[in-house]
Amino acid sequence: MTTTAERTYGCTDLPGLMGLMTGAEKHGPAATSTLDVLWVLYDRVLRVGPERTDDPERDRFLLSKGHGPMAYYAVLAAKGFLPVGWLPGFGSYDSPLGHHPDRVLVPGAEIGSGSLGHGLPIAVGTALGLRAQGRTDPAVWVLTGDAELDEGSNHEAIAYAGPAGLDRLHTVVIDNSSASHARPGGIAARFEVAGWSAETVDGRDHEALYTAFTTPHPGRPRVVVARVEPKNA
Repeated sequence: MTTTAERTYGCTDLPGLMGLMTGAEKHGPAATSTLDVLWVLYDRVLRVGPERTDDPERDRFLLSKGHGPMAYYAVLAAKGFLPVGWLPGFGSYDSPLGHHPDRVLVPGAEIGSGSLGHGLPIAVGTALGLRAQGRTDPAVWVLTGDAELDEGSNHEAIAYAGPAGLDRLHTVVIDNSSASHARPGGIAARFEVAGWSAETVDGRDHEALYTAFTTPHPGRPRVVVARVEPKNA
């Protein structure tokens, strides 16, 4: 539960908040597949809030899966980062809530996203930057889609982060069976062979997600593959 200046919001309020956004959403499955992961992260894991968006010791959350951002906006509104009154304007010409999040316009957004394949490499760079500054407390989280992993930039980021021992880096992959290319052993195995700590869980089970998100992984980056219903089911 989160109390904003307007009222208190919980997870059960998210569908209603998403329902306020009536702008034409071009990526319906993407808009709903991330909902449970986002709520568990913002409600129970991330050390960040509306009052800490400029705090250098805050956790960083990067939404790489930026197309279909309705769930992201709903969670940010529920947590008080942006006014609920902004939601009905989603996708309109003069709204800060576009079809891809804009870090300049959306309070709490760390990156502009939607062009798939960039979030994980940026997260690797963010983790390296924090390490260079001597900041060992902030965690870096990035949420990607399974199809994004087809992008070559992610191959490089995965291969680099494990040997670099970026243990403050966490990736959540939403697996809705939309990737073009199958991988032997599945998504988690791809990260494991590169030195990551990996786990696959039900992407709708909040307790399973929380446990996976908070599992210790000393010396290694962490990936959690969150399986949800197939995109075209």
